[in-house]
Amino acid sequence: MSNFSKKTKAIFLMIGICACIYAIFGIVERQHDVVKLTEQARKDSFPIVQCIQPQKGPAIRSLTLPGDVSAWYQAPIYAQVSGYVQHWYKDYGATVKAGELLATIDTPGLDAQYEAAKANLKVAQTRYQLAAVTAKRWQALSGTRAVSQQEVDVQVANAKVQKAEVDAAGHEVARYEALQAFKKIKSPFSGVVTSRLTDVGDFVNNNGDLSRQGKATELFTVSDIHKLRIFVDVPQDYASILKKGLKAELTTIQYPGKTFQADFLTSARAFNMASRTVTTELTVENASHILWPGTFVQVHFITPADPDILIIPEQALIFRSEGMQVAVVGNDHRVRMQKVKLGNNLGKSIQVLAGIKKTDWIVNNPSAGLLNGQQVKIVDSTPGYNDNFQNSESVTKKYDNDSFKKNAAESNVE
Repeated sequence: MSNFSKKTKAIFLMIGICACIYAIFGIVERQHDVVKLTEQARKDSFPIVQCIQPQKGPAIRSLTLPGDVSAWYQAPIYAQVSGYVQHWYKDYGATVKAGELLATIDTPGLDAQYEAAKANLKVAQTRYQLAAVTAKRWQALSGTRAVSQQEVDVQVANAKVQKAEVDAAGHEVARYEALQAFKKIKSPFSGVVTSRLTDVGDFVNNNGDLSRQGKATELFTVSDIHKLRIFVDVPQDYASILKKGLKAELTTIQYPGKTFQADFLTSARAFNMASRTVTTELTVENASHILWPGTFVQVHFITPADPDILIIPEQALIFRSEGMQVAVVGNDHRVRMQKVKLGNNLGKSIQVLAGIKKTDWIVNNPSAGLLNGQQVKIVDSTPGYNDNFQNSESVTKKYDNDSFKKNAAESNVE
C-alpha cells in the first residue's frame, strides 16, 4: 500500500505540474496575442494616406479648344427690285470675280414706271420752256402801262417753279435708272458662291425671295475665302497669352495628320459672364481654298511657361473655411495643413505660387475628415496613378515602419 500510495502521489504531482505549465503557457500566449492585437489596432487607428511631391511645371503651356471657320468676307445678296428671276448664271461652288453677273430679274412693273418717269420729265421740260418764254416776254413789258409789276413777278416765279419741277422729274428718272441697274445681280467681290436660294421664275421683291418660305431670304451668298477667320472662345485662365505674335495650329477631321498655321488677330477684350471666356479671332491663309467656311477645327495653342513654378494634382487640394490648403506630412508622421496660393489651372494639375516647397510630401486625395496635427500611416502610391508626381525614392523608405511604430507608441503614451 505504501508503494501504491507513493506512485499515486507522483502521478497527481506530475498532472499538477503539467496543468500549471499548460496554464502558464496559455496565459503567456494570450498575453502575446493581446500585445499583437493592440499593436495592430494602434496601426489601424491611423488613417492610411498616399503622398506625392510637387514637381516643376512644364516649360510650355498647351491648350486645345474648338473653333469655327468663317470667310474673310461674306455677303448675302438680296434683290433690290421686284420681279421674276429671268435667269441665274452661277451655281453653288462657282468661282466669281468682282462685278460678275450672277442673275437677271425681269421687272415689267419697274420698266413701266421708268418709262412714265421719262415721260413726266419731258412734260416738265416743255412746261418750263413755255414758262421761261412767257416770263421773258413779260419782263420785256415791265415798266410800261401794258402790264403791272405784280404780273411780271408772277410769271418769273412760275418759270422758277417749272424749273424745279424739271429738276424733280429728272431726279425721279435717275432713281429709276439706278433701280434698272439692280435688275442685274452682280458679285460685290471676288470669291465663291456658297449658296443659291433662288431659281428661274421665282418672284422676288426688294426684300428678297418671298416665294418659298414666306419670308425674305438672300438670292445668293458670296464668300471671299482666300483668307479665313477662326473664332475660338478662350478661357479666362489663358487670357494672358492673347497678344500680338501668338500662333496656333489648326487640325480638322477631314485632313488627319495635316496642320494649318494660324495667327492671332484680335480678341473681344471682354469675358462672357456665362462661360468666362473671351471671343478670340485668328487668321489663316487659304490660297488653295482647302479650308471652307463653317468648318469645325481644333485650335492648339502653345506658349512658353515658367518651369520654376511648382505644380500639384488638383485632387491634392483641400478647400475649407480657412481657404485653399494642402496636407503636408512631416517626419513625425503628423499632418500640417498649409495654405497655398494657386496659379493657372493646367487641366489635371494646378500651379502653386506660394505655400509649399519641392521637398514637401503632400497627401494626395486627402479625406474630408483629415485634421491638422493628426498622425497618419503612409503607403506607396498605386502604380500608374499620378506617376508624374512620384519621387524615385519610395515613400515608405523615407517614412519607415520602425519610425512609424516609434511615433505611434509615443503618441499612445501621450
